[in-house]
Amino acid sequence: MTDTFQKSAYSTPVNSEQVEREWRAKGFTFGMFRDPPGQEWNDFVHDTDEYVVVAEGELQITVGEEMATCTAGDLVWIPRHVLHSLKTLSDRGSVWLYGYGDGNGR
Repeated sequence: MTDTFQKSAYSTPVNSEQVEREWRAKGFTFGMFRDPPGQEWNDFVHDTDEYVVVAEGELQITVGEEMATCTAGDLVWIPRHVLHSLKTLSDRGSVWLYGYGDGNGR
């Protein structure tokens, strides 16, 4: 597996304020989604790089040809122009953080 999926990159519970500070310092935006069980976001492509951190729950995340089940604290790197999808697997839903920017200096 490449550096696309970084297991336990953040300690749990995930401190969203810390993640936001780190990402903004790198020039990335910051946002949060709260998804119900079974929510799917399929076949997205962006013109910018993207970070995703799972804050709560369990997500199946596909980036290009790679797929992983991610849980709280896992960091996902999604390069620009790469097809990606996310699906909430946990019965309680999920919370995940995302940010867009230029990852050349990541």
